Amino acid sequence: MNSLNLDPKRFWKTIKKLGYKNFAGVPDSSFGNAYQFMIDDHEIKYIPAIREDVAIGIASASHISNSKGGIILQNSGLGNLVNPLTSFNLIYKIPVLMIIGWRGYGGRSNDAPEHWIMGEETTNILDIFGIPWRSFENNNYEIIEELTEKIDELSIPGALIIPPGSFI
Repeated sequence: MNSLNLDPKRFWKTIKKLGYKNFAGVPDSSFGNAYQFMIDDHEIKYIPAIREDVAIGIASASHISNSKGGIILQNSGLGNLVNPLTSFNLIYKIPVLMIIGWRGYGGRSNDAPEHWIMGEETTNILDIFGIPWRSFENNNYEIIEELTEKIDELSIPGALIIPPGSFI
């Protein structure tokens, strides 16, 4: 397990500073306190979704209304995003910041069997679709800014992948 001890307050302050204040998503326990901090932050509008494809639709509406949207999900939910990403967001250049909990990170011995394949293939899936991504493994907040600049430049979704156990 990873232990970055990321401060949820600093994390969300960085995200908000970059203009992302509208989020939708499916809860993931791997975010721990960071998820609850997002929900409790009065500057962040959060809409819980029943599925990841619903969440990306909600976040995409932010772009259409001239603001920035994001989704928060577990990497297993990438499967539910294949169609909306490939038939909507990527074709019509609808950017969304995807904050993804990386279950199965570090190999098979680090998580339950149902997370092994997605843990190994998460970055490959993003690469197949040409989605820029960064792994937040070294406590370097500039990675978030680099990723959001790429999202803005390409006008497509991008993924910030968070290894489990990262947040305090």
